[in-house]
Amino acid sequence: MLDVPLSWQLIKVVVSVSMVLGLGSIAVRVSPRVAGLLAGYPLGTALALFFIGLEISPLFAAQSAVHTLAGFTATMALGAGYWLCGRRPGFVGALMGTTGALTAWFAVSLMLAQFDFTRVTGTLFTLCAIVVFSWVFRRIPDSVATTRQAFSWRALCIRALLATLIIFAITSLAHWVPPAWAGTLAAFPITMLPFLLILHVSQGPAPTATVIKHYPMGLGSLLCYALCVSYTYEHWGLALGTLAGFGLATLWLAGWMQGQRWLARRRLTGSHAT
Repeated sequence: MLDVPLSWQLIKVVVSVSMVLGLGSIAVRVSPRVAGLLAGYPLGTALALFFIGLEISPLFAAQSAVHTLAGFTATMALGAGYWLCGRRPGFVGALMGTTGALTAWFAVSLMLAQFDFTRVTGTLFTLCAIVVFSWVFRRIPDSVATTRQAFSWRALCIRALLATLIIFAITSLAHWVPPAWAGTLAAFPITMLPFLLILHVSQGPAPTATVIKHYPMGLGSLLCYALCVSYTYEHWGLALGTLAGFGLATLWLAGWMQGQRWLARRRLTGSHAT
């Protein structure tokens, strides 16, 4: 039995649930497009790597983060599997999407486990995958989620259960696997997959596909985070390393969104000129 303090386990529960609820609220109140970009923010990955470092060692977490860089490719494959299989509405569609998603994730993860990635090769591999998956997802139409009622206790319990089970499974398995697999597990979309399920059942496959469409372009912040903590965890410790990772990821995401707004204005100006 793993000797992990109860307080750490409770923190996992609280943070995981808060992340899933916050992402779902953004999708309804703002847009699935923004939620898709924020799904690439280091939420679940940061939580997994932090607790791996806390429960095992900062050095093990730093080594795992190197393999997390390439592991994001498996996460994009998960999104593709969900999109291809989860075309039907309701619970049946969500179940089929989850089956396709997990199958795609596991298949790509097995492939990635055959390679000994470095920071450079892991980053380049995922950058190439971002280009490929963005091209594959380009024809998915943008859909706006409809407004829904306040969260029910039942919905809250479902979100809590899904997020808690995934984060506990990942951080527990990390005690028994090498850093390569621990890093790949840390790249698993801890908060995004429960969010996709909730959005699919409540809003349908179209908004869910929109989140998946914009997910690859939000991965830049995750890459920045994993790359940063792979350097800082061992030398700066978990707290400062995590803060540095979030700072770098936030700068990247802010710059990316500002660039998107600038391009949108340029297109609008160009259309008016013609």
